[in-house]
Amino acid sequence: MDRKVHVKRDDKVYILTGKEAGKSGKVLQVDRQKGRVIVEGINLVTKHKKPRSRTQTGGILQMEASIDASNVMLVCPKCKRPAKTGVRVQENGERIRFCKACNELIGSQSKAKKK
Repeated sequence: MDRKVHVKRDDKVYILTGKEAGKSGKVLQVDRQKGRVIVEGINLVTKHKKPRSRTQTGGILQMEASIDASNVMLVCPKCKRPAKTGVRVQENGERIRFCKACNELIGSQSKAKKK
């Protein structure tokens, strides 16, 4: 079952909790089933990678780990601050996110399901 995630790929987000609290970054990946997001440059972990073939090199890599979607807040493109968001359904059935602070539209979400 998919969880509701209020951010999409390429959104700029602000980290609310954890060791990276107060930082911001761009969303690289969203896992809707687990309700987690991967943010660029945030929550870096070290992986020890073993070479699998002669051409592939191993080594110690740093990569981003996922964080829970509830720990991030979308940054409004207009007011440049972390803000709560809402969803409006247009007449044509399109769902549009908006910033509750400045009432600015953020972008299209998806088509609403017709009943």
